[in-house]
Amino acid sequence: MAFPNGLSLFNSTAAPYSTTEAYRNASLDCTDWPPVPMTAVIPAIYSVICVLGTVGNALAVCVLAHARSSRRTVANTFMLNLCVSDLLFLLSLPLWAVYYSQGYSWPFGWVACKVCGALLNLNLYASIFFITSMSVDRYLAIVRPLRSQSARNTRRARLTCVLVWLLACSCSAPTFYLRDTYHLEALGVEGCVILYPDHTWYITLAWMKIVLAFLLPLLVISCCYYAIGRHLMADTGLVRMQNPSHPSSVPSFKSQESCSKPERPPTPCVSPSHGASRNLEGRGLERVLWTVAAVVMAFFLCWFPFHCVTFLDVLNSKGWLNSCWVNWTIQNLTPLTLCLGFSNSAINPVLYCFIGNHFRGRLGGLCKGVCARLKARGEEHSQKRGSFSTRLSSFSRKLSDLKDLAVVDPSGPA
Repeated sequence: MAFPNGLSLFNSTAAPYSTTEAYRNASLDCTDWPPVPMTAVIPAIYSVICVLGTVGNALAVCVLAHARSSRRTVANTFMLNLCVSDLLFLLSLPLWAVYYSQGYSWPFGWVACKVCGALLNLNLYASIFFITSMSVDRYLAIVRPLRSQSARNTRRARLTCVLVWLLACSCSAPTFYLRDTYHLEALGVEGCVILYPDHTWYITLAWMKIVLAFLLPLLVISCCYYAIGRHLMADTGLVRMQNPSHPSSVPSFKSQESCSKPERPPTPCVSPSHGASRNLEGRGLERVLWTVAAVVMAFFLCWFPFHCVTFLDVLNSKGWLNSCWVNWTIQNLTPLTLCLGFSNSAINPVLYCFIGNHFRGRLGGLCKGVCARLKARGEEHSQKRGSFSTRLSSFSRKLSDLKDLAVVDPSGPA
């Protein structure tokens, strides 16, 4: 397919189709590379992501928003904003599914085109920035709990969330400005596309997306979780060295003079950090480490293929790579890898919320409360109906008695 210079058909800065003749030649020469049926595959994937992600994020928002003030922690504040960001984007996915199913035809107007494009790019940046903020918060809470105790509060977390939203909006502003409807003569449809003024715009936005939305967050997340894992393993090894015979159940004892008085039994001297480490041993430590690994791997696996394709397109636009497999990859794998990146919005609530027993308990409590309220309303409604039926039957009996009296003595009293 050949498109005008500086036009991006997909929901990203990738695939600008900057050289019409090159794509025409590639389509003629690369006959052994069949295209992927996007109009059937993409809507199906979007539908699955939309349903699963909307349900998961909506439940997470309900639980986090209805939490008591005493349970509104820094981590919960970041989780709530992350779920809201994912939920806003997921609500626009049905429109993109229709867009692909109708052969890149956008029937919703230019306003919806700009809004949906803005939500897409806003989520791309905001979700990754919130994940990075949560990683830094976990690093401070586990590795440096005493030094960060005064800095880690919900007020500063809310301020950080505001800054994240502003930064994400700033990064999405250029794409929002360039997104518009455009008539695609090759397809005969009105598409929702990104129109670049020149090639410099495309290169700048592509590198900004690769660096700010992937490389830097991945570096920060990996460093934080590497430090967390190293800290937990070091503390666990220290406890095991101090307690070689009973590493998980018997606390370490110091000398009687330093821990207790002579007339009393020895008192165990356990430091808070060692006690916390012992609680994390066994299944607890394994669970934390596996959760840490799942967070990093989910982020990497969801977004790495998309940014690889974007990087290939940058090289192709410069003329450094030009072959059949490169052109096929850019044209066919850009929307598929974007779907994989979008799936991170459905995975996030599972990783950050539903894995924890505490969160599942709060979700169960919320469901029980809703069911109890519905049951109480049903009983109240049935009681009202019963009371009305009782009053109606009483009124009917009185009316019947009056009729009986009228029949017995129709002339009335003497």
